[in-house]
Amino acid sequence: MKDRQHELPHGGKDHNHTCGHGHDHDDHPHHSGEHSDHPGNRHDGNHSHHNHHSHHHHHGHHDHHGHHHAHMPNNRKGLTLALIVTGGIMLLEFFGGLWSGSLALLADSSHMLSDVVAIGLSLFAMWFSARPASASKTFGFHRFEIIAALFNGVTLFVIAGFIVKEAYHRLLAPSEVQSGIMMAIAAVGLLANLLSAWFLMRESDVKDNINVRSAYLHILGDALGSVGVLIAGGLVMLFSWNWADPVISVIVALLVLKSAWGVIRHAMHILMEGTPSSVDTGEVKRVLMTIDGVTDVHDLHIWTISSGLDSLSCHVRIEDAADSQAVLQRAVRLIEERFHIHHATIQVENSTLQHADCKM
Repeated sequence: MKDRQHELPHGGKDHNHTCGHGHDHDDHPHHSGEHSDHPGNRHDGNHSHHNHHSHHHHHGHHDHHGHHHAHMPNNRKGLTLALIVTGGIMLLEFFGGLWSGSLALLADSSHMLSDVVAIGLSLFAMWFSARPASASKTFGFHRFEIIAALFNGVTLFVIAGFIVKEAYHRLLAPSEVQSGIMMAIAAVGLLANLLSAWFLMRESDVKDNINVRSAYLHILGDALGSVGVLIAGGLVMLFSWNWADPVISVIVALLVLKSAWGVIRHAMHILMEGTPSSVDTGEVKRVLMTIDGVTDVHDLHIWTISSGLDSLSCHVRIEDAADSQAVLQRAVRLIEERFHIHHATIQVENSTLQHADCKM
C-alpha cells in the first residue's frame, strides 16, 4: 500500500512515512461498522463520533508489505531446495522399508511424505498470500500462511497415530527386519534431512515465519526419525531384538507430536487474535501513557495478521488543550520504535466524546 498525504483541518499535511496515514473527521458522524473488514471491528463497532469531536486515525501501511515479504525470495529458495531433497529421500526410504521389512523406515518415509506435502503447501501459501488485498479482503491473504501451518501440524498428528497403531500390531507379532539395509538407508536419510534443515536455516526465516518454521520442524522430525531407525537397526543387528523397530517408531512418533503441538498452538493463537508473544500489552499501555497530554489508553488490541506482520488498535484520551496531531505522531513513532508494529490504528479523543464501552 502506498503512502498517502491527507489534508488536516489546519491546512497542513500528515507526513507519516513510517507507513501511516491520518484521518480527521470534524463534521460528520463516524458510524459503527465502517471498518467491517477489520478483524473484530477493532475500534468502531460500538460507538459514534459527534461533529464537535476531532477523531484521528493512524493506519500503518507503508512498510508492512515490504517488511513481511523481505525474506520471501529466500524462504522460497530454501523451501524449494528442501522439497527436492526431502522428496528424493522419501522415495528411497519407502522402497527401502518395503525391501528390508522395517516399520521404522516405513514410518520415517510416511513422515517424509507429510513433509513433502507440508513444504509444497508452504510454497503455495507464500504465493497465495502475496496476492493483493481486495475490497472484501482488506488485509489481503496473509492468513493463508497460518492456515497452512495449522494444516501441517494436524497432518503430523494423524500420521503419528497411524505409526503408533502399526507399531502396536508389530509388537504383538514381531517380524524379521534386514538391519543392514535399514541402517544404510537411514544414514542417507539423516544426511539428507540435515542438509534440508541447513538449507532452510541459511536461506529462510525459520525463527519468525510460522509457515517456514512448521516445515522446518517437519524436517527435524524426519532427522530424529532417521536417528531412531539407526538405533533400531543397531539393536536388531547386535541382539536380534526385532521388537526394537516398532518401539523406536513409537518414540519417534511422540517426538513428532511434541513439535506438531507447538505449531498448532501457535497457529491457533494467531487465528484467535492472540497478542504476539513478543509484545507486552501492559508495557504498550505504559509507554503510551508517558506521552505528554495523554490521560488514558483503552480498547487496546494487539494481534498478528501473519508472521512478521503485527497490528494494533487503541483509543487514546488526551487533555482538551493537547495537540492531537502531536500526540498521534508521538504514539505512532513509539509503537514502531519500541514494539516494531508498523500497522497501527489510533483513535485520539478528548473529554467531549462519549461512546459506549467496547464489548471486546
